[in-house]
Amino acid sequence: MSDFPILQFGTSRFLQAHVDLFVHEAAEAGQAAGPVAIVASSGDGGRRGRLAAFDDPAGYPVEIRGLEAGVPVERTVRVRSVRRGLDLVADWDEVRAVAAGAAFWISNVSEGGYRLADGPPVDLDAATPPAGFPARLLMLLHHRWRVGGPAPVVMPTELVRRNGEVLHGLVRGLAVAAGAPAAFLDWLDRDCVFVVGLVDRIVSAPLEPAGAVAEPYALWAIERRPGLSLPCEHPAIVVADALEPFERLKLHILNLGHTVLAHGWRAAGRPEGATVRAAMADPATRAHLEAVYRDEVLPGFSARGLGAEAEAYVATTLERFANPFLDHRLADIAVNHGEKAERRIADFLAWVRAVHSFHLAPELENVLHIAREGT
Repeated sequence: MSDFPILQFGTSRFLQAHVDLFVHEAAEAGQAAGPVAIVASSGDGGRRGRLAAFDDPAGYPVEIRGLEAGVPVERTVRVRSVRRGLDLVADWDEVRAVAAGAAFWISNVSEGGYRLADGPPVDLDAATPPAGFPARLLMLLHHRWRVGGPAPVVMPTELVRRNGEVLHGLVRGLAVAAGAPAAFLDWLDRDCVFVVGLVDRIVSAPLEPAGAVAEPYALWAIERRPGLSLPCEHPAIVVADALEPFERLKLHILNLGHTVLAHGWRAAGRPEGATVRAAMADPATRAHLEAVYRDEVLPGFSARGLGAEAEAYVATTLERFANPFLDHRLADIAVNHGEKAERRIADFLAWVRAVHSFHLAPELENVLHIAREGT
């Protein structure tokens, strides 16, 4: 058995306060696969301080701040699930050794992490890592296959729709271009499990050299598939037959609510420094958002058979918006307002009206109309 059953690509504060925290809490109850080794997947040597902190057996702090059942909470968890920090370039040989045995490969790389690097095909026999996360994943998977290791469960957490399927397609395309053996391609397709998942948690600030500040709410929704196993058991991990309900709830309740609040901020003349928390503290603004949810959003979810789930998620969302420790600027939410309104509002109305053509949503129609006008 590997010393590190869990290999993580990316040092993000999100994973420190999400998956790594879940593994720590599960390990406390004896329900985790084992410790985590983290790779700074960008190869940025400037992250050495954070990597050294990951090696500290005392762990790093995650501060949980927010509302639970309407009550403000502040607590600190010392996360000790991470036992090794590796630099992609300087520690490449050790990265390969860990990859040869780790059962679970988790990633949360930068926004451009799925972008393929320009250049020649991947040299599967190279002594140094290639450019680009999919190419590095290919090299490590090929090494794993060549030494006879069992196929891993690959668990991307990037906010890319159908992330596991997309990542598998990128890795496979690079493998074909690199002239990988047919037996490896069969192993990649048949034995490796690329998980499709959705994550949700606001991780508002990093702590130095390692650690983070996060809200109480957390979710890791994972689509059930053959061969799936999990690195730990945790109340925030949900395995489901389909992810669409979770995607719709997040997009058309939480994200839609943000867009409605941003619309109000724009209409009020874009006051400097306005936040979601301040908006929720204003009785008129909160009442308007609650009315939109009650009269226009919840009936739409009910028409789609998700009424109970949506009602519970609205309650959770309102509590998250009122987090007294989080300053989420409406100016940031309003960036690309028109594009966001299309995804969050227009797509919601089309989805609902596909089964209930007379669904009424005058407030949402107004927000969408003004966003399209660009005013």
